[in-house]
Amino acid sequence: MFVSFFPQPKLFFTSAAVWSLVGILFWFFGGEQLGAVLGFPPAAAGTPPIIGIAVLWSKPFLWFYIYFAACVVIFYAFWSWYAPHPWQNWSILMTAVILFFIYFNVQVSVAVNNWYGPFFDYVQGLMSGTTASTDTEFYKGLADFSWLALVGMNVQVVNAFIVSHWIFRWRTAMNDYFMANWGRLRHIEGASQRIQEDTMRFSQIMEDLGSTFVQSIMTLIAFLPVLIQLQAHITELPIIGTVPQPLVIAALGWCLFGTISVMVAGLKLPGLQFRNQRVEAAYRKELVYGEDHADRAQPATTTQLFTNVRRNYFKLYFHYIYFNVVRYTYLQADNIFSLLILGPSLVAHKITFGALNQISNAFGKVTNSLQFLLNSWSTIVELQSVHKRLRAFEATLQGEQLPVIDQHYLEREQAGMRPEDQPVS
Repeated sequence: MFVSFFPQPKLFFTSAAVWSLVGILFWFFGGEQLGAVLGFPPAAAGTPPIIGIAVLWSKPFLWFYIYFAACVVIFYAFWSWYAPHPWQNWSILMTAVILFFIYFNVQVSVAVNNWYGPFFDYVQGLMSGTTASTDTEFYKGLADFSWLALVGMNVQVVNAFIVSHWIFRWRTAMNDYFMANWGRLRHIEGASQRIQEDTMRFSQIMEDLGSTFVQSIMTLIAFLPVLIQLQAHITELPIIGTVPQPLVIAALGWCLFGTISVMVAGLKLPGLQFRNQRVEAAYRKELVYGEDHADRAQPATTTQLFTNVRRNYFKLYFHYIYFNVVRYTYLQADNIFSLLILGPSLVAHKITFGALNQISNAFGKVTNSLQFLLNSWSTIVELQSVHKRLRAFEATLQGEQLPVIDQHYLEREQAGMRPEDQPVS
């Protein structure tokens, strides 16, 4: 799954993580100031943020773009020399492009959040009659948001197009790798399904899950400082009272509670999903045999196989009941949680309408990022199931010793056992 697309995957991902950490640390401990030497000085302390689209091509932003590109080129040059790979342009360069576009869209969200404050304070002044204005000034304020939204939307569309192609290249690499070893794999039960269907599902899930995960991490990194800056308006939390970093503590505590609750409620789902895929495969394989052999797919056999399918699905549906109760209860409560913690400050007239919108938006971005596992748990369950089957499949090529449950399943497949002879539970 990985060696086909990435050069020496374990070392590659380790080096990518280490290099990223080095780049981040250097940026915060001198790299950002280094831009001043090249004519791209950072914003002076106390300078109000630039409102509107102009922030995206301000000198600090331009310097970061150059810095990011330099880090990518160095990393790409090293791997091109150390371990050349036929897919390195896509697995390294296009990955970096995707990461940059995700980062860029997160910065658009930050710029929109900065626009909220002054604009909605201005609206509050108009509504209360304390601010004099003209139609031109009002529509100019809306235009600042419109340009940000337009740029962000188009970058997101381009990024989605690139991600789709990137994922299909990964699927192509997996397909080529497996087909190059077809002679060693063709005897395994369900080999055609592993290569065609499971590689397709794996790539589709990774497209959705991978992009969401990276965006969650970048959003968290971008909006945590914003949240820390905005919490100057908040002095205490309901029930708890006065605490340091109240918004950060509230966001972390709330998301930790929700994630643990959902993980505990969904603990059995990966195993149940995996067993479901096995009984489905057994039923489908018998039907395929029946297309070519009159003695296969007889009513007694297919009835028993479909009974196994039904039994496993009903068991899965039952466990999803309490899982969904926990998940949806938490998500509904999440809709009003930010207002709950802002209640004392609102009642005490400590925040304005603009600050309320800024805090609510930033708090929502941070909590949504921290709720990645909660929002993606069903998709993660499906990915685990697909990964488990592909892992057992490709272990034949690598000669690895699998965990007992997978090793036994693989041995049955290699022995060519009839699907109905394989255990269901």
